[in-house]
Amino acid sequence: MNTSALYEIFLKYPHICIDSRKASEDSLFFALKGDNNDGNEYAEKALEKCPYAIIDNSDYAKDGRYIVVDNVLDTLQKLATYHRKRLGLPILAITGTNGKTTTKELTARVLSKKYNVFFTQGNLNNHIGVPLTLLSMTKEHTFGVVEMGASHKGEIAKLCKIAAPDFGIITNVGRAHLEGFGSFNGVKETKGELYKYLHENDGMAFVNYDNEILEDLNPPHNIIYYGTKIFTHCQGKLEDSPLYLSFKWMPSDEVIANENEVVNNGNYTINTHLIGAYNFENALAAVCVGNNFGIKPADIKDAIENYIPQNNRSQMVKTENGNSVLLDYYNANPSSMDVAVNNFANIKAENKILILGDMLELGDASSREHGVLVGLIQKLGFEDVYLVGKNFSNIKDAHTFHCFYDSDDCAKQIESLKLSGHTILVKGSRGMKMEKIVPFL
Repeated sequence: MNTSALYEIFLKYPHICIDSRKASEDSLFFALKGDNNDGNEYAEKALEKCPYAIIDNSDYAKDGRYIVVDNVLDTLQKLATYHRKRLGLPILAITGTNGKTTTKELTARVLSKKYNVFFTQGNLNNHIGVPLTLLSMTKEHTFGVVEMGASHKGEIAKLCKIAAPDFGIITNVGRAHLEGFGSFNGVKETKGELYKYLHENDGMAFVNYDNEILEDLNPPHNIIYYGTKIFTHCQGKLEDSPLYLSFKWMPSDEVIANENEVVNNGNYTINTHLIGAYNFENALAAVCVGNNFGIKPADIKDAIENYIPQNNRSQMVKTENGNSVLLDYYNANPSSMDVAVNNFANIKAENKILILGDMLELGDASSREHGVLVGLIQKLGFEDVYLVGKNFSNIKDAHTFHCFYDSDDCAKQIESLKLSGHTILVKGSRGMKMEKIVPFL
């Protein structure tokens, strides 16, 4: 069955299901293959609730409800691109080593002040998640924001081909997934694939002028700059704040002229619920996008100030034991660890504790990068430190910090301490399951 014929079926049953347990009467089941499961085996179960199942193994086809294709994943991706082009709405793609999810969340909320926005839910940012995001968009939506992640070369180029973005942001380029990219240059090359796509398709990029690496990636000709420099299209300045990010945004004269009321000589101070100065560039990117698409400054301010992180990224919580815990354990890599630890050192608080988990997918660079992080912790003078994972354990002779093989062992130790009145940073790669420790803080 060709894509256009399948699309006609999709219009009748516009919900995509890849888990047979979640099949419904208005969904299509796509039998994707995983590392441990073959979706073809679950097609029959899905058809107990949904009208059609798209499979790529004809041995499982029993009647006309089974639509056999050459490759289910390829079919899903082509259907998503077909749908995206039929909708014709503008799409902003966001990628980067760190900050892409926060930038996506903030940008979507800013744009929602004017548009009916659909944006990537959770972390659906890969070769499966991006198609699912596109296929969740409807004709009622007027703007799409798509997060793109990658762990190997060529993945951003592939995702751009699927999503066909009109606009793009690369938040930054850092040391992450080195096992898949091979080197930092591999990371740069892959993230730069977004700029390459925009250049070849007359798209526009929003670029952080303060980040020299982004200039090295050859942004497209159509550029809107944001940063701290006075000659950028969107200028911002960090404000001194004891905990939460606060910054000032100076709209352009053109934007101010269109406002009914000029506030603070044209300056807007935005007080966020985000922890960490490193979120400044993420928030400023959202301001820049909003400014470009005609969102009123007061609405931009309102959207960002009312965003409360709930995704274990830059999220501060108060525990029943009287501790202030900074949750930042959805992901971790050398770049994000560096800024998180430095930021934590600058927070004005007493009784600080670091609880850090291994950084995964670093390949041959793992030992070196964990050693560098330990050196940074020592240099900053942290004393109450708990390190979790085999990578930290392998270099335990290089430090005197508490060290645990996994989060379960660390949780037991933390529980026995009955901590109270501390300010604690919890960070580590998602695979380290650092959330197991939090209930005992």
